[in-house]
Order: sequence, then C-alpha cells, then structure tokens
Amino acid sequence: MSESTTPRFTAENPFRIGIVGTGGIARVHADNVRRLEGRARIVGACDIDAERVQDFQSAWDVPVGTTDLEELLDSVELDIVHLCSPPGLHKEQAIAVLRRGIHVLSEKPPALSLAELDEIAEAEQAGGAQFATVSQHRFGSRALWLRDRVADGALGRPMTAVCNTLWYRPDSYFDVPWRGKWDIEGGGPTMGHGIHQMDTMLSVLGSWSQVVAVAARQARPVITEDLTHAIVTLDNGAVVSVVNSLLSPKETSYLRFDFEYATVELEHLYGYSDASWTVTAAPGYEDAVADAWAKGPSGSGSGHFAQFEAILDAVEQNAPLPVTLHQARGTLELIAGIYASAFTGSRIDAGSIDASSPFYRSMEGSGAPWGGAPSLSDAQVEPAGAAEVVA
Repeated sequence: MSESTTPRFTAENPFRIGIVGTGGIARVHADNVRRLEGRARIVGACDIDAERVQDFQSAWDVPVGTTDLEELLDSVELDIVHLCSPPGLHKEQAIAVLRRGIHVLSEKPPALSLAELDEIAEAEQAGGAQFATVSQHRFGSRALWLRDRVADGALGRPMTAVCNTLWYRPDSYFDVPWRGKWDIEGGGPTMGHGIHQMDTMLSVLGSWSQVVAVAARQARPVITEDLTHAIVTLDNGAVVSVVNSLLSPKETSYLRFDFEYATVELEHLYGYSDASWTVTAAPGYEDAVADAWAKGPSGSGSGHFAQFEAILDAVEQNAPLPVTLHQARGTLELIAGIYASAFTGSRIDAGSIDASSPFYRSMEGSGAPWGGAPSLSDAQVEPAGAAEVVA
C-alpha cells in the first residue's frame, strides 16, 4: 500500500461519481457529495423514470442523465457508481459496473443473498475494481473510538450486548411495490432495517459464531417477517440480544455494550452524534474509564459524508474501499443465519450456510411457515396474538 503525500482529488480533478436510481436516498448521496468541498462530483445519473432523472440533474447540476445503465457507462467517464436503486437490482447493476473496471458503492442490503454477493465478488476479482457497501454508522467518531478501545482492552473483555432496531412502519409504507417481498427487497426488518445496527455491532465486537432466532409476521401486509428476535454468540464469547421490528410506535435504534469495566450505550434513530453515546463505569474503574472516554476520536457523527470521505482517502492511498465486500458478507451471513434458525428451528453456526443450503440463495430459504401475503380480510380481523411465530 502506498500513500499519497498530496490529495489526488481536487476541484480541478474531482472523483467522478455516477448515481443509479434517483429517488430519496440518491438525494442524500448528492447532498453529502456536495459537502466534499470539490473533491468529488456527480457527473452522471440514470433512472428508469426519465422525468425523475431529469429532476435530479436539475437539482444537483448533473450533466449527463439516462434511463439505461449501459448508456450511462458509455456516455461518461466514472471512477465509482453509487447504487441507490431497490435491493433486487443491486447484483446485476454491480456486476455490469465492475466488468467495466469501475468501483461500486452500494446501498444496503448490497445483495439479496449470499449467493448474489459471491457473484459480485467474482466480478470484483475479474474486473479489478472494488465493491463497497454503505455502512454509515461505522464512521462516526465514537464508533471509531469504541473499536479502538476494544482493540486496546481499555474497557476489559466484552461480555454481552444489546442490538435493537425498534422502528415503526404503517401498512401504507408497503404500498411501494418492492417492499415486503423476498424476491425484490430480500426480507423484512431483519434485512432492510436492522442490518444497520447489526453491522455496527459486528464492526465493534467482531465475528459471530452461532445464532438462534424466532421470526413473526405479526401485523403488516407483507410476505416477509415484520419482527425477529435472535441470540447471537460471538467468536470472543460475548452473547448479544438482537431485535428487529417494524411494529414499535416508540422508535429507537439502541446498541448497548457491556464490558468488564464499563457499559457503553448508543441510542438514536437514523443517525448519531457524540451526544448519542454514554459510558457508565463499573465500581472501582471510574478513573480508568474516564481516561479511556477522554481519548479521541470525537466530534463527528455518523452519516454518508464520513464514509464518502473515507472512500476518497482509500482511493488516494490505494487502500481497500470501506466497507469491503468481505466485511459486508459477515453481516449478510448473520442475517441469513437468523432466517435459517427462525424457519428451521435449528441453531445456525457461522460458515454453515453454503451452496447446499436453500438460505444461501434466498433469505426465505426453505420457505416462511406463513406462506404468501395475508389477505385483506386476514389483515383486518386477525388479532396480533394469533400471528404466526416460528422458533
């Protein structure tokens, strides 16, 4: 790895970004690219909706717009393509871009299954470009701080943790055609929502070794689940309780890490600042924990901007783009493990979901016990307590 002494990307020579899919999340990307002070620029965009891509061009001063990905790749020179499209499109789009030798940054989930992610890995290796996944919560200052404290042991051994995504989505949220479907969204809150907190948890505490879980379709008009509970054992011996819900009117994203010498908590909804974190020392360790808390880094919250900066720095230093495909795969494998445990009633070991498993090719695996989508009459009359739950 070689490091540049001067920035490679400047206002005169910006990092050239293409955007695929110009809906709401694309506007988050555009806003954060604009904050990079000229180091990067969106030079092209595509969307199947011609009017929407034109509106995006106008709003963000994007010179090239198309309704076809291949046309975009033919029309403008790009250093990276941001996939802001629905999850079911990520694999084919990523492979098309990687085959051109262009980097890819994909919104979560990066693929619908481990099989799809492995296909992307093959294209990455063949094309020479890199595939990265948006994991914006890894990049806030205090998340970086906590990973450093785990590495240096200042808080002692990790013992247990809580990883909750307790969100609320009304029935109308699923009016969007690709939501709540295995073959387009890949899963329910475990795949599309809780993935953020689970990824952050694993980035702090390390790899998982075993999971046991339950899943339920309690209330929402979906084919997928709307709730999962899981107990995850990590390689370091820590045990983590995980809840992913779209049924929680009081919404929160909550991570709690209990170490030998301190409890560290993070509570927010969609993004955090330093103020979202608290630390509580165990009796007798107040001074040591206060010293650890005073160490940097600090001052920056989570968000796309911090990851975009890290990607530019990585390209300038010829380093792997964060978050790497390998890192993203560990999180996706845990999600597959939660579904596999919930739908089969088995404990699932890390590494056991291989090509012989139906959960390798689809998070639905051998099939959710509740079958297809509930009928309107079912949704109207079925009490919550009668919903299907599987262990």
